Amino acid sequence: MIVRDYMTTDVVNVEIPGNRDDVLKILKRTGISGVPVIKNKKIVGIITRKDLLRKPEETQLGLLMTSKPIVIEPDMDIREAAGMLISRRIRRLPVVEDGHLIGLLSVADVVAALAQLKIKDEIKDKYTSKSFALWEETPLPVVGRVMEISGVDAIPILDAENKLQGIISERDLIRNSSIEDSVGVSDFSNGTDDDEWTWESIRDNHTISFGISKVQLPNRPVKLAMVRNVVAVPQNAEVSECALKMRRARVDQLPVVNGDKKLVAMLYDRELIRALCSDGSE
Repeated sequence: MIVRDYMTTDVVNVEIPGNRDDVLKILKRTGISGVPVIKNKKIVGIITRKDLLRKPEETQLGLLMTSKPIVIEPDMDIREAAGMLISRRIRRLPVVEDGHLIGLLSVADVVAALAQLKIKDEIKDKYTSKSFALWEETPLPVVGRVMEISGVDAIPILDAENKLQGIISERDLIRNSSIEDSVGVSDFSNGTDDDEWTWESIRDNHTISFGISKVQLPNRPVKLAMVRNVVAVPQNAEVSECALKMRRARVDQLPVVNGDKKLVAMLYDRELIRALCSDGSE
């Protein structure tokens, strides 16, 4: 199992010079979580949804992106690549040959590989994670901030009766975001009585107006932005079965429920691909 057989070859990318708005449009249109940044036909960085949400007022790709990304070669064993995704806590690895970008191996691509295998391990305890949930009336800006602080990519949403109603992910936040333009003012005046023709006088009475553009989340409840058709799995679900459900539903996570259909944990794709490194196939 080598990277070449599972990587995505039709890679969406952006070039420097460029701006944040172009990336935001791509992420909204495609639903992907990040894109490589190219300069002079070579990869120089990666820009993700997290970058846009973490620095909402930044517009330059060079300041938003993660520079000098880790790259791999197409003939690397996919198990080794999966280990890199897990240990580095990243979601994608650019695939480079002769210095040129030829593909991208993402966590979703590794999940697709898992779906083809017959790994019978049950997910309970071994691959699931403790989770928390938010109330369905929580405003989207608060959801975004909670997601940033916690470091999770998706959060279950409950109603007033503690029943699971949906899932909100970074993808959903980006889809509901917009660019807000405003004007900022810097006033350098300090009230001095210097001669009006001196530089100090000009400086001390000068006001500068400048444009501000930032990614903005609307102040509306999360229930209006969340995904309602939630695909959930029981605690005794098997690894490859869960990978197949993730691939078909095109999601990065699955809520784990008990016999009473109550949420007990979350299964994230980055945790699930650890099964590929433990050689649990039969």
